[in-house]
Amino acid sequence: MIFLGFGEALAAPEVLWSLVDAGFKVRAFARKGVASSLRHSRYVEANDVTPPEDDSHATIHEIARVIETYRSQRKLLVLLPLDDSAVSIFSEVINHSAASIILAGPLGRQMALALDKRLQIDLATRTGWNVFPTRVVTKNNELLKFDEFPVVLKSAEAVRNANGAVRKGRNWICGDRKELEAAVKLWNENGPLLIQPYIVGVGEGIFGFSTGEGVIAWSAHRRVRMMNPHGSGSSACVSQAPAPELTRTAEAFIREAKWTGLFMIELLRDQSGKLWFMEFNGRTWGSIALARRQGFEYPAWNVRFAINPRWRPTELPSPQAGIVCRNVGRELMHPLFVLKGPKSKALTRWPGFWKSLFEVGRINFRDRFYNWRADDLGVFFSDAFYTLRGNIFKKRNRA
Repeated sequence: MIFLGFGEALAAPEVLWSLVDAGFKVRAFARKGVASSLRHSRYVEANDVTPPEDDSHATIHEIARVIETYRSQRKLLVLLPLDDSAVSIFSEVINHSAASIILAGPLGRQMALALDKRLQIDLATRTGWNVFPTRVVTKNNELLKFDEFPVVLKSAEAVRNANGAVRKGRNWICGDRKELEAAVKLWNENGPLLIQPYIVGVGEGIFGFSTGEGVIAWSAHRRVRMMNPHGSGSSACVSQAPAPELTRTAEAFIREAKWTGLFMIELLRDQSGKLWFMEFNGRTWGSIALARRQGFEYPAWNVRFAINPRWRPTELPSPQAGIVCRNVGRELMHPLFVLKGPKSKALTRWPGFWKSLFEVGRINFRDRFYNWRADDLGVFFSDAFYTLRGNIFKKRNRA
């Protein structure tokens, strides 16, 4: 039995289908009281648990209790984290459970790397990536001394457990002193913060699967649009062939980290064409749909490898450049965010509304879509609905 968590993660439906198509039986842990498209799938049942953002101790206890019922049935039990909160929570479940559970995700030093951007930046620097000049601050007065703009402020920790609750890190773009002071009030010394220059560019990503003996199954993509041009996940992305020099640098990073399993390295290509390291993801990522449309079943491979480290894919697909994959709900939100306008003076190149509306409405017959499956259409339509509702009505989005 494979347990996914948490069901609200953007990648959840595609991960579910990858596992189902590989013959696995799947259940999911979902945040109690939080709607998600995964709840509308015919292929999975969700166990509601206390959101870790409210009480992480309760979350761990409830997950362990569900797993214990399957332990009595002598089933093979695997936990697969889908978001950063689950990476943290599942590691605690593994550490405190008496049941024999396989974690198809990072643990120990690998978990620290997956969640701490300071470790990622240090490793990226040592393995040959271009890395933005970075300062780390922990106090308000340290940040208020900064006077070079524009800058990006990033939580150094993807998530942090404070006072029995998991908190997701936040980012701010600051174009001047006034915006910096507003960010300081919101941050309020809640965990270490990274300061980096704000650079205009296009997001890219490189993906792979590491067996410990080397990386296999490389793929890559470029963002076509972000849902919110101010900074968010993509609403549309296009596949591209991984460049050899890029895979060499990525493999050096993975080898130095002694990483095994699936991974993503997020990059930014600036206006001069220079590629910069942004961050490392050691769990499934939002655009996993694009990888799957090319035959890269990273989630199923990750589980098979966790169960049997000697397992290897018998056939590997070849990357197919030029495949566009779109998230309908996010695409519909894109023109609305454009119409709302930038929130920072740093964003001097803001897209035009009518051009954005035209680009979103222009659909090629070869385009692919996130969360589309002909025999599970409830997921596709509910995902679009919840995305629109959650953004338009400012619904709290814990995932």
